[in-house]
Amino acid sequence: MAATLPRLYLHPFSSYCQKVLVALYENGTPFEYRHLEEGDNAAELAALWPIKRFPVLVENGRSVLEASCIIEYLQLHHPGPVRLIPDDPDAALEVRMLDRFFDQYVSTPQQKFVYDALRPQDSRDPHGVGEAAAMLDKAYAWLDARMEGRSWAVGEAFSLADCAAAPFLFYADWTHPIGDHLSHVRAYRARLLARPSFQRAVDEARPYRHYFPLGAPTRD
Repeated sequence: MAATLPRLYLHPFSSYCQKVLVALYENGTPFEYRHLEEGDNAAELAALWPIKRFPVLVENGRSVLEASCIIEYLQLHHPGPVRLIPDDPDAALEVRMLDRFFDQYVSTPQQKFVYDALRPQDSRDPHGVGEAAAMLDKAYAWLDARMEGRSWAVGEAFSLADCAAAPFLFYADWTHPIGDHLSHVRAYRARLLARPSFQRAVDEARPYRHYFPLGAPTRD
């Protein structure tokens, strides 16, 4: 009896789904692509996870929630040549720390802009958007200093942290542009865009750019 593939419920335009796709594509891991705009996949997701956030990975009756945990699960159960979480505990801790940095201080404030744009005009939160912009400026500055002399977020090995950085910096620059003076962050974003695994995820999402409520730029 042939083994079933892990099922991934996702939308290709979602940054958190792209984070997992980068990990899968880095290692050429086979999986079943459950696009949430196709068939009954959205209803299946809702039955599996009533909060309806995605991605969700399902294998052997087990649901794995949250992008970072899915990537950890893949390394445990579908290891490949690219070790996205190092074996060394101290290096692994740094990778997880940077993963949280990109989630909390790049993605979260970036999404504040997006969610605010989706609100009715009389319910918008300009003060909150201003706070999000200030947080992104601080995050960009910190990351610019860190990335001087580095290829990837943690040392010279592509990792879970870079899986997070790729989509989050991609959309953050659309939302609150990374200034020209932040040359190390801009160069890092360019390296991420040139990575074949992320190129593939970006290309798969191209048909959905009209979904971006702030207006997708004519680049990238």
